[in-house]
Amino acid sequence: MLLEGFGTILWLLNLAMLILALVALGFAAFAREDAYRAADKQSKMFWLILLGVTVAVNLFVPMLFLQIAGLIATIVFLVDVRPALQQVSGGGRRGGSSSDGPYGPYNGGR
Repeated sequence: MLLEGFGTILWLLNLAMLILALVALGFAAFAREDAYRAADKQSKMFWLILLGVTVAVNLFVPMLFLQIAGLIATIVFLVDVRPALQQVSGGGRRGGSSSDGPYGPYNGGR
């Protein structure tokens, strides 16, 4: 019974690492190529290959040390590269007040 519970925990950890790698791969794929150069990070192709290999390892190669290496690469992308890319490309943040609507400031009908 204990081994069965441990197997479930490992399966859930593998699933979490796979989902995290897929999310990072999606973010890497949709970022602009010039943003990588402007943020002074590795190229877009480098991150796509690295994260793609991470997804493949999580799916097809059940070797924990390779999965941990992929997890480290995924965390580096999400914590370091993605915020730098967002900062360079504007990050979807609009300058303005929290009361601004899509057509300008909202002043409560005054």
